[in-house]
Amino acid sequence: MNNTKALDFIKKNTMIIVLVIVLGFFSWRTGGAILLPMNVSNLISQNAYVFILATGMLLCILTGGNIDLSVGSVVCFVGAIGATLMVNLDVPVWLTIIIMVLIGTAIGAFQGFWIAFVRIPPFITTLAGMLAFRGLSNVVLNGLTVSIKDETTFVNLFGGGADCYVHDVLGGNGINLTCLVCGILAAALFVILQFVTRVNRKKHGYDTEPLWTFVIKMVVIVGVVILFAYKLAQHKGIPTVLIWVLVVVLVYGYITQNTTVGRHFYAVGGNEKATKLSGINTNKVYFLAYTNMGFLAALAAMVTIARLTSAQPTYGQNYEMDAIGSCFIGGASAYGGIGTVPGVIVGAVLMGVINLGMSLMGVDANMQKVVKGAVLLAAVIFDVVSKRGGKMIVKN
Repeated sequence: MNNTKALDFIKKNTMIIVLVIVLGFFSWRTGGAILLPMNVSNLISQNAYVFILATGMLLCILTGGNIDLSVGSVVCFVGAIGATLMVNLDVPVWLTIIIMVLIGTAIGAFQGFWIAFVRIPPFITTLAGMLAFRGLSNVVLNGLTVSIKDETTFVNLFGGGADCYVHDVLGGNGINLTCLVCGILAAALFVILQFVTRVNRKKHGYDTEPLWTFVIKMVVIVGVVILFAYKLAQHKGIPTVLIWVLVVVLVYGYITQNTTVGRHFYAVGGNEKATKLSGINTNKVYFLAYTNMGFLAALAAMVTIARLTSAQPTYGQNYEMDAIGSCFIGGASAYGGIGTVPGVIVGAVLMGVINLGMSLMGVDANMQKVVKGAVLLAAVIFDVVSKRGGKMIVKN
């Protein structure tokens, strides 16, 4: 029985275990360089767009393994419009932000309409969007680069400037105490909420994981959060882009796990016909998934052009692949109906650690793509095989 529980624990936390192993490997191979405060901060800044896009991609995948291939091009297009408005047309920053959000959401709604109500396959619809919006990005920018370095308010707000960190209001000497205190408070709040949830589940007769696995998980998570906060505190503190990522993760984590709308995404992916017969408007669920994807693509566009302080026709390439890969590596099912926001974030962090680790080791860029492809394939194989009870079935 104990062996069974141990195996279940390992199965449920496979990607977390893999992340720890991979991080340990790169820490060994880079002489600890990957854990330097600056690199930990860079890991967040360089992969912020992945966290944001992967969260939205999860909702699309939950509806039945569907994906959005257009997000990279939409990021580029929305970013191109934003840079053009601010730099060439002198549109105020706050108005530009609103316009970018509206355009991204409108693009998502446009594609969602064809997918949800006309039932054009998502692959075809978003493939068309990927081509169209990449071309439109070139049209808007005339094939040129538009620099937004002078737009300091926008750049700092979305995490691309020298002042894009939360200032230390506690006056730490050599270490950002505000960042460290926030990390400790976040860890404490997480533990309290988890204990409350566990007590409520027991009170209502729901199954709960064994106490020993619960305690181990809490200790590990608290340790990681505090260590992460300490590393950031040793650099410059909390990057403003991390706040955007946390808002997205917390909001969508709550929506998917604690709201009726969130349960509808899982229901559609589990069995669309049964969901429709139960009175749920499945067309609306598809429409919401892709409209939301457009909204988050707009946010990712702001983060991208702020970090790079410019807009170029080549931005956003392979962003969709990073988002999709993070979802599947993080435990989302290729068939839909299964996946969580925390799992997706673990997948995104794993991809980011692999990228950063191989870059520090000087691995060729082409080989980095090979490794990421192998990791993605392994994650999907694990998902498929585990659903068959661990049996590899080869059909003739």
